Amino acid sequence: MSDNRFDPSSADGRWQRAWDDARCFEADSNSTKPKSYVLEMFPYPSGRIHIGHVRNYTMGDVLARYKKMRGHEVLHPMGWDAFGMPAENAAMEKGVHPGGWTRDNIANMKAQLKRIGFALDWSREFATCDPEYYGHEQALFLDLYEAGLVYRKESEVNWDPVDMTVLANEQVIDGKGWRSGAEVEKRKLNQWFLKITDFAEDLLAGLGDLEDWPDKVRLMQENWIGKSKGLEFSFELSNGEKLPVYTTRPDTIFGASFVAVAADHPVAQSLDSDAARDFIALCKKGGTTAAELEKAEKLGFDTGITARHPFTGADLPVYIANFVLMDYGTGAIMAVPGHDQRDFEFATKYGLPIPRVVATSVEDAGKPFDGEAEAGDGVIVNSDFLDGMEVEDAKREIIKRIEAQGAGEGKTVWRLRDWGVSRQRYWGTPIPFIHCEKCGVVPAPKDSLPITLPEDVDFQTPGNPLLRHATWKHVDCPTCGGKAERETDTLDTFVDSSWYFLRFASQPDDKPFDKDEVAKWMPVEQYIGGIEHAILHLLYARFWTRALAHCGLVDVKEPFASLFTQGMVTHETYSRDDGGRETYFTPEEVERTGEAATLKADGKPVKIGRVIKMSKSKKNVVDPDTIIEQYGADAVRWFMLSDSPPERDLPWSEAGIEGCWRFVQRLWRLFGQYDASAEGEDKALARKTHQTIAAVADDIEALGFNKAVARIYELTGAIEKAEASASRSEAIRAVLHLVSPMMPHLAEEAWSNMGGEGLLAEAAWPEVDPALLVDDEVTIAVQHRGKLRDTLTVAKGLSKDELEALALASEKVQRSIDGAEVRKVIVVPDRLVNIVT
Repeated sequence: MSDNRFDPSSADGRWQRAWDDARCFEADSNSTKPKSYVLEMFPYPSGRIHIGHVRNYTMGDVLARYKKMRGHEVLHPMGWDAFGMPAENAAMEKGVHPGGWTRDNIANMKAQLKRIGFALDWSREFATCDPEYYGHEQALFLDLYEAGLVYRKESEVNWDPVDMTVLANEQVIDGKGWRSGAEVEKRKLNQWFLKITDFAEDLLAGLGDLEDWPDKVRLMQENWIGKSKGLEFSFELSNGEKLPVYTTRPDTIFGASFVAVAADHPVAQSLDSDAARDFIALCKKGGTTAAELEKAEKLGFDTGITARHPFTGADLPVYIANFVLMDYGTGAIMAVPGHDQRDFEFATKYGLPIPRVVATSVEDAGKPFDGEAEAGDGVIVNSDFLDGMEVEDAKREIIKRIEAQGAGEGKTVWRLRDWGVSRQRYWGTPIPFIHCEKCGVVPAPKDSLPITLPEDVDFQTPGNPLLRHATWKHVDCPTCGGKAERETDTLDTFVDSSWYFLRFASQPDDKPFDKDEVAKWMPVEQYIGGIEHAILHLLYARFWTRALAHCGLVDVKEPFASLFTQGMVTHETYSRDDGGRETYFTPEEVERTGEAATLKADGKPVKIGRVIKMSKSKKNVVDPDTIIEQYGADAVRWFMLSDSPPERDLPWSEAGIEGCWRFVQRLWRLFGQYDASAEGEDKALARKTHQTIAAVADDIEALGFNKAVARIYELTGAIEKAEASASRSEAIRAVLHLVSPMMPHLAEEAWSNMGGEGLLAEAAWPEVDPALLVDDEVTIAVQHRGKLRDTLTVAKGLSKDELEALALASEKVQRSIDGAEVRKVIVVPDRLVNIVT
């Protein structure tokens, strides 16, 4: 290679075209090779990819390329999670159609991904907004309906009266709609649900088999599913009714000082007073999730009703409380303020007793609380017949006594609720049902699918455009032929991402996927994505796969055999206080010098903020196009893999990417020194080469990319110091193969210049000589009078006599002995010689 600099501006595009022309990365389902399915969570087409995306996809790409080199048939696809609110918001704000906005974004992001040279099977690309995709989703939804896993019921929702739409809990901020700012109301609407609770036990048990998932993710799912054993019993109320409550801590029953019900509870609804109605209305403006209510001020309304304690006979006041949700348990709680923080805050506010019934020891029974509840275990105190018992023993005793009274029973409950999938918006999969006054709600015939979204929609008027479209919703009833209307709700976008991996594996026209073809690829061997999807997406995908298996459509229950959650790419922020509001600037807008930064536009200082996850709102994002333009794709890829372990955050730095660029050029110069005609053996370098090949393979298999990078640096340094020999040329060629999955453009260019046959992307991983993996020389320490006097490099396995003779022959040892009588020589084979005089 005559040119001493690698030029990515020409090489990157040339080799990307060559891979495309050769269809290198198109997976063949009929191949007899062992199959590997590598998948990164597919992106939402927001318009631009950022460096965080690049890290995620680079990791999967290295693994996919490596698996191909090891003789596997690799499926490594890409698509777009394309439905959702951002497109609809863009339509409202910019006057564009969500479809056009989405397609433009997909085109931009696809071009960006191609520039980085990912080994993706673009022949299987799809977007979830393609009618071909969501039509099959509608068919699967009908299959689940026929299996009894889909139902419709009235449910309370967050209603934005200005935008005239239902809001997800996350879209309610301080009781107001996130976009309109209007006071959110609670409304009862008929909603569609999937019966995920039917699979709660199986979803929980299945976590135990997912050994190649992070422990943290499994624990998060376990807590979300939330299996708990406790007691359901009824208080007798002063109005003559019974009030069922459920508690996971029946051992604390003597610590109950009040009872609380949700604003929707029949006890609350039965109150005939303006004050009660006003308080209930106030509750309906508050938060809707347990997490929100945890932080909110605890508010209550005394109903005037009391509840009889089942053991003490005390009359406990019954409150309506804003932190009790009707959807959890029975919608009523036994409040134990000493040992539950929400109850503690409520009792403190309203001056209610806070008795201690759990302590670290019996002697601490009278210990006061230090400003907060104590939720931990201990021994039971101040609890009559339970005093001195351990928590678990006390639970069993209370359950036994309540059951003996006939007042209740021990019961297992789940935190998991059925999945509400109705969304009152346009840009989503139309739910395939029809409403007929005569026949009720009936499924759409499968031969009418896909039910496609109308193109001529108006977003200037708030609310769901499907509701007010002149013709779209009007249809004949498939049962009686009379006039009917389509369902105007669309599906939650989490449904779209709950089966996309199956469609990547198999794409027939006439059905969602072919069962036998799916079986060739599933489960996904390696799934890679952010920890933020640890609960909902992964749980829903696990449920959906089980539901399809229940219907006989697939043979696998767990979709992802191994899961890896990569760390984020981080960057410092740059901002100024702009009249009490912080204005942020992108790294490209800022000139960084030493510890200071200025805005290029005006030369004035900007504040340097913390290093945090890249975020569009904070503008601390790095556009990969700009970096690739300057340094090439391979330097960017190498940076993503080096330094930080892949599960940890990676701080972006200009110095870091420049260092990677220098290494690209260093390798280019090294590859130029390859000499196929070189002769001579360098046994130490040969051994180092083969040990590195084996170790890098192990590192990639374990996703330890930073370790693999470190080993390649080390081998490169050893080659540079070595004399010319056949072993050195073999080592250069080995490094070329080792970096091929990481720096594919550089590697292809060098391979071509070396006269390699075909494309390196289709070449095999280098073979390892097992004999060279084991050192046949050892370093022996020679000690005299407890100090190291010399080291000897000798053949492995020398006898004690031979080692003793070599040690005594050492000039350094002889100087140390200085003529003294040698009384004893202790030899530890292959390790040590200790001389005693």
